[in-house]
Amino acid sequence: MGFRFYFCRMKSILLLFVFLIPSTILIAQKKPAYVLYNSKGKKMKYAKMIKKISNSDVLFFGEQHNNPIAHWLQLEVTKEIFALRGQNLILAAEMIETDNQSLLDQYLAGVKSEEDFEAEARLWNNYKTDYKPLVLFAKENKLTFVASNIPRRYASMVYKKGIESLDTLDEATKAFIAPLPIEIDLELPGYQNMLKMMGGHGATNENFPKAQAVKDATMGYSITKYWSAGKYLIHYNGAYHSDNYEGTVWYVNKYNPNIKHSTITTVSQKDISKLEKENIGKADFIICVPENMTKTY
Repeated sequence: MGFRFYFCRMKSILLLFVFLIPSTILIAQKKPAYVLYNSKGKKMKYAKMIKKISNSDVLFFGEQHNNPIAHWLQLEVTKEIFALRGQNLILAAEMIETDNQSLLDQYLAGVKSEEDFEAEARLWNNYKTDYKPLVLFAKENKLTFVASNIPRRYASMVYKKGIESLDTLDEATKAFIAPLPIEIDLELPGYQNMLKMMGGHGATNENFPKAQAVKDATMGYSITKYWSAGKYLIHYNGAYHSDNYEGTVWYVNKYNPNIKHSTITTVSQKDISKLEKENIGKADFIICVPENMTKTY
C-alpha cells in the first residue's frame, strides 16, 4: 500500500512538472527584450533588417543613451556589417568630439595606451560600458573610427552667444566644426519642438536649436568627409539626431545627396507588442524596448 501510494504521488508530481514546463516557456516567450519594426509599424525579423541596411552607404543608429538593448544591438549590427564589408567598414560616433580625433587615432594604432586615451579624451561617463566595446572592435579589426561631433565648448558658445560667435574663432579651431556659415532651417519639426520647449521664437530661445544644429552639421560633415564610394559607415548617435530623417541625416543630404542611407531608432513603450502611432515613421527600423528595461545609468 505504501509503495503504491508513493508511486502514484511521484507520477502526479511528474505530470505536474511536465505541464508546468510548457507554461513556463510560454510565459518567457511573452517577455521579449525588444521587438523590431519597420517604418510602417510592421514587425520585422533581424536578419531581414541586416539584409536591407547592408545595401546602404551610411547607417545612422539612433540610441537612447542609457538603453542597454540599443548598445548591445549596435555592437551586434556592427559585427554583421563587418562580416559583409570587412575593411571597407568605418565607424563614427557622436560621443567622441572632432578635436579628439588625433588621440583616438593614436590609441587605435597602438601608439597611445588605453589608460592615457581614456584620461585625455573627455569621454562620456558611460563610455566604458556602452561605447568602449565599439572602439575596441575597431581597434581589434584595424578599422577607422571617426570622432564626429563638435567640441561641446563651441556648441555651448552658440547657445550662450549665438551662431555668429563661431566667426570669432581662429582657422585652426574652425577646422573642428562644419564649414561656416552653417545653414540652419529652424522650420524643421525637430528644431521647432526645441523652440516650443524654450517658449517660442526669440534671439535667445533660438540659440537652443541652433546649438543642436551645429552638432548635427558637424556630425553630418564628418560623415561625408570620411565616407567615400565603396565604403560603409555606421554612425552611432542619440536618436533625436536622426529621427524622422532630420538633424544629422538632413545635413548629410545637404553635403552629399548621393549618399544612400538607412536609419535605426530606439523607442520605449509600456506595451511593445504593437508600435505606438507616435513612433511609426521615425526611422527605417525601430527597436521597441519595454520602458521598464534596466538602464545603464
